[in-house]
Amino acid sequence: MPSCRSFFISLAFLSLIFLFSGCAGNQSGRIYRHHEAQRSLSVYYGTILELREVTIEGENSGAGGVLGGITGGIAGSTIGSGRGRVLATLGGALAGAAAGTLLEQESTTKAALEFTIELDNGRLLAIVQENDGHYRVGDRIRLLESENGTWRVRQ
Repeated sequence: MPSCRSFFISLAFLSLIFLFSGCAGNQSGRIYRHHEAQRSLSVYYGTILELREVTIEGENSGAGGVLGGITGGIAGSTIGSGRGRVLATLGGALAGAAAGTLLEQESTTKAALEFTIELDNGRLLAIVQENDGHYRVGDRIRLLESENGTWRVRQ
């Protein structure tokens, strides 16, 4: 029977998986990273020609797999004795690593929009960002271009 201590250690590691998976980068047009503050941006105006719902694939930093493997190993170590315990620990670690990797991937997947935009100067752009607003075809929008070529769509 698993000990209370092992249960709480496993619970703590699972909590860390959720914590680290929440640290994934944000693809929203409204959220800036610390190093992006107080930098100049070029401003453009345009009209939305087309919108498509897309998905931004989740990230896999490896943290989910590592933490899942540790958690699974701890949980597996509470099963059996002798050689059976070793096998249960290894099996738990492998299963936990696989589950942690999938959990991280799924928790960082984001709903997004692909914008096709005609700038006022006639240039056409396609930009993908998280769906953080209520955009419609025909909307007039403001676009921000950073020094590194990143674009943001704003209403």
